[in-house]
Amino acid sequence: MMKAIIFDFDGTVADTLPTIYHSFQTIFKQFDDKELSDEDVKAMFGPSEVGIIHERLSYQDKEKAMETFYRVYADSHAELVKENQEIQELLKFLKENKFKLGVVTGKGRSSLDISLKMLHLASYFDVTIAGDEVGHAKPHPEGIHKAMDLLNAGPEESMYIGDSDADIKAGSRAGVTTIGVQWLPDYQTPEFAEEPDKLFKDVGDFKEYIKSYIS
Repeated sequence: MMKAIIFDFDGTVADTLPTIYHSFQTIFKQFDDKELSDEDVKAMFGPSEVGIIHERLSYQDKEKAMETFYRVYADSHAELVKENQEIQELLKFLKENKFKLGVVTGKGRSSLDISLKMLHLASYFDVTIAGDEVGHAKPHPEGIHKAMDLLNAGPEESMYIGDSDADIKAGSRAGVTTIGVQWLPDYQTPEFAEEPDKLFKDVGDFKEYIKSYIS
């Protein structure tokens, strides 16, 4: 029996990677006079935005840099991140069929809340775990374990869905069913280093698959 469906966020639930790239590129140019490509930004993923800025940005006033990051993220969100009707219909379908839904993401709480609000997604999720709310970033399974505890679901009753190697490794280490996805325009991993239990390139195909868990 499948009870809990837990999602990564960026590149999985929402096509937020363009605004993430833009926000990091803006602050690194503004504060360190450093040009970053999308691949440069992607290579820094793992810690939350706070962790990345504290570890990678040379500029000393980290609080000012964070304030700028979140302002740029929010200001560019409407233009660079669009609502996805297929994803919304999937989440609605899962809720209607009594699955417990969660998010475990490396992004910080502030940017997660901005995206959930602007994309009208917050009401679908019973639990959201942000990257600055755990001690260990993915591929460590801490966030998934925390979500399962809050959802009152065991590993055999849970699946984790993500678009990166870190997602699949975290799900595997947590002992849950792992779902790799490449169904949004921007996703992190063209080929998974560790094979997920299932791979989907189309939201509709996943929706058909999940019907096998509905009695």
